[in-house]
Amino acid sequence: MQILDKTVAPLGMGCWPIGGEMYADGASVGYTGADDAEALRAIHAALDHGITLFDTAAAYGTGHAERLLAQGLKGRPEAVVVTKIGIAIDEASKQLNGYETDPARVQPAIDACLRRLERDCIDIVLLHQNESPVAVAAPLFAEMDKARAAGKIRGFGWSTDFTASAAAMAPREGFVAVQHAMNLFIPASRMQALMAETGLVTLLRSPLAMGLLSGKYDAQTRLPAEDVRTASLSSWAAYFQDGRPNPAFLDQMTAVRDLLTTGGRSLVQGALGWLWAKRAENIPIPGARTAAQIEGLAGALAFGPLPPAVMAEIETLIPREAADAPDRQR
Repeated sequence: MQILDKTVAPLGMGCWPIGGEMYADGASVGYTGADDAEALRAIHAALDHGITLFDTAAAYGTGHAERLLAQGLKGRPEAVVVTKIGIAIDEASKQLNGYETDPARVQPAIDACLRRLERDCIDIVLLHQNESPVAVAAPLFAEMDKARAAGKIRGFGWSTDFTASAAAMAPREGFVAVQHAMNLFIPASRMQALMAETGLVTLLRSPLAMGLLSGKYDAQTRLPAEDVRTASLSSWAAYFQDGRPNPAFLDQMTAVRDLLTTGGRSLVQGALGWLWAKRAENIPIPGARTAAQIEGLAGALAFGPLPPAVMAEIETLIPREAADAPDRQR
């Protein structure tokens, strides 16, 4: 698969979990268990298994994930780095301070990402503002285009679940990618149709439902208070409720577990295979913080998409009445 002029596997490494602690509005919005040494091992394991796309953000650990990537990707020019701007960060206090909507902040934000990533040019910069209206976002993309003309970035895009927002920006020169939520529970059919129509790079956020589709969690699970999955966030984080797995999603996963693990796949590998069966151009970017997690994720590449018959049977077992609700329209 080609991204700009680089060949990548249809799987990336999401770097939110390696960023460590960060806070917003008094709540922890980082993952627990982050360890810098293990994060570097995970990055190297990804490269060893042919995973060369890394998705990060200035917000992840308020810059810490970008700094770790800089260490892990030294001497690897073939790696594709996707980062995100648009959320104000305070690196000293680890605070996220809301959306930055002033176009004058775009160039300094990109420059800061370049310094933390220790790169002369970033492959793709995404706007990290899911809900911003097009009228607010368009001037920000105009500034990104100036950065592209200056050789600081190679392309730009939007991390958004609003299909209409992505459609409005899709014709813009230099706009090359959309990152949106999609997994077994959220098929995002409208956004997927737009991606097929436009041919934009399609990066899938939350492909494992924030870890729920790993199969590690059950009805008795209670995550630590400092884990982002205990926070009262918007509907995109509905996979866990107050640190416990959403019972409705647990029931759906149980109903299709045997189908997802067909052919010897792990549950994770089946969940990724479901996404590739939906559209071959999909690039899931599951978060990982350990080399062992990368090993399991990379194994999905050998299995590939789930068979059509399995996909059809899964659709008979998962209720879809409101499944596209997070695939938002204004």
